Amino acid sequence: MTTKSTHRVPSGILVLGATGKTGRRVVARLRATGTTTVRPASRSGEVRFDWTLPDTWEPALAGADALYLVAPDDPSPVKDFVTRAEASGVRRFVVLSGHGIEHAGEGFGRGMAAAEDAVRGTGAEWTLLRPNNFFQNFDEDLWRAPLGEGRLGLPIGDVPEPFVDADDVAAVAAAVLTEDGHAGRTYELSGPRALTFAGATETIARAAGRPIRYEELTPQAYRAELLAQGWPEAAADSLGAMFALHRAGHTAEVTDGVRQVLGREAADLEPWARRIAATGVWAEGASGGS
Repeated sequence: MTTKSTHRVPSGILVLGATGKTGRRVVARLRATGTTTVRPASRSGEVRFDWTLPDTWEPALAGADALYLVAPDDPSPVKDFVTRAEASGVRRFVVLSGHGIEHAGEGFGRGMAAAEDAVRGTGAEWTLLRPNNFFQNFDEDLWRAPLGEGRLGLPIGDVPEPFVDADDVAAVAAAVLTEDGHAGRTYELSGPRALTFAGATETIARAAGRPIRYEELTPQAYRAELLAQGWPEAAADSLGAMFALHRAGHTAEVTDGVRQVLGREAADLEPWARRIAATGVWAEGASGGS
């Protein structure tokens, strides 16, 4: 259930995952408005928060009446935390989930699905954000090193993916956290067009001005490569399950969630790639982390 909006800007917003791709951007946007108190929470951030340490939960929640909820992979603590958050005074939950999450199997997205279920069971306002793969997966982590090495190998085939800018996701989150009219809504957040991963790799290669090839892998070969690179088995299995979701076509549709909330088109990958390439992040051998 949902309650009626209070028609006021929240007095305090707790942002979980505040050092992550969307979290740090949400914090920056909210602080730029100066209209509310922002509490950036993470294991090592301004506000200490650790999903595995419940003693950190209530101190982090103090003074917050709105919450940007980025769930852990492990779904087990999510419902208890949401219950405590509502009891502490949170009246608006904005959940970062994923496009197609309702079709995900056991190996991927269980924490996000648990967060969706948990907030639906509250008496507070809730809004679900379901983005596609971020542009920033290509330059901040995941696929940055392979691109720098000149070869991206993935198990996805020719199923398209409408990649979305994490800056757009953060702009949507900041709006939903501070504006009325979004209670009970689910926003699917994609970019304006769907590209195959091979097409996205070509776009990045053109922007970088150097050859970068895409190679199609079997799921088994992809898992073996991840393990050889030192990825933990659980993480390798989770990425494999994510790509299984993509291969089934559950994330391929272009959606208009960004326009619904922001009143403008979502950012396109090509100009973003040109801008990022100018930093040298995909220069030959530039495979370090960020």
